Amino acid sequence: MRRAVKNRNIVTAEVVYDSVRLAQFINYVMKDGKKNTARKLVYQSLDEIKEKLKTETPLEIFEAALRNVGPVMEVRSRRVGGANYQVPREVRPERKQALAMRWILTAARAKKGSPMHQRLAEELIAASNNEGEAIKKKENTIKMAEANKAFAHFAW
Repeated sequence: MRRAVKNRNIVTAEVVYDSVRLAQFINYVMKDGKKNTARKLVYQSLDEIKEKLKTETPLEIFEAALRNVGPVMEVRSRRVGGANYQVPREVRPERKQALAMRWILTAARAKKGSPMHQRLAEELIAASNNEGEAIKKKENTIKMAEANKAFAHFAW
């Protein structure tokens, strides 16, 4: 059995919206250590959401998007008797959040033709409405877990 991870990186809440999740998302967006650029990009996309939806709190849209994209089940590969089985497992809350952030960002980066802050805003709005590429990825993951339910007894 694996040992518990003792010292995880504790992220402090970012200044403008006072949210730890948003600070983590900024860290996911960051490339090559350019945190200020990532911060600007995320704030621009939140302003874009505020503008498009005429809402005062774009943070609620962001939280809803993370909630909707986070998967409940996933498959993990397990080797039993010389064969690899895709065993469905429940997803821990930290991993659920990490996957949701990664999938939203990947979907936004995959789109082309407009500035990144617009693509990110569109993907967050779509995810909060249970639409978009990140939601498709979640549904595919859950379908795979459903299809491999027969191997659930290998999970221990």
